[in-house]
Amino acid sequence: MFDVGFSELVVVALVALIVIGPERLPKVARTLGHLFGRMQRYVNDVKADIAREVQLDELRKFHKEMEDTAHAVTQSVHQEFDSARTAVESVAASAKEAVAISPVADPQVAPEVTGPITDPQAAPIATKTLTDMPAPPAATHAPTTPHVAEQNAEVNSAQLELPLTDHDPARRQA
Repeated sequence: MFDVGFSELVVVALVALIVIGPERLPKVARTLGHLFGRMQRYVNDVKADIAREVQLDELRKFHKEMEDTAHAVTQSVHQEFDSARTAVESVAASAKEAVAISPVADPQVAPEVTGPITDPQAAPIATKTLTDMPAPPAATHAPTTPHVAEQNAEVNSAQLELPLTDHDPARRQA
């Protein structure tokens, strides 16, 4: 700021010593130092306030840009969703129209059933009985009540032809 060299400072100090005097010079120098420190703090506070205001303004701009971007994304998602919905609705409507307008042309594709099925080849599952079905696998979990345990043991031994274990107290007495 000021181009003050050492020689100029010595001249200013000698003039101050002569004008103020040796008794009051230390007190005046101390006061000038305090005033200079206050001035520096004030300047630094102003600089910091200006820097904070600049950052706050940048953050406000950034926030506004983010809100605008979020709004644009939301609008585009809504537009895409609406266009997809209309496309699906148009396909569903055309499919309903196609089903309603065109009857089945080939009777072999969807024959009309008017009565019970009598052909055994046409319904192989209907001719099977429960005795033809394979037995279910043995239970792997322990039953919770003795009555259920007894029933499970009888069913499992009858189906699998396994010997009963002596763990079931109801079966030990029989």
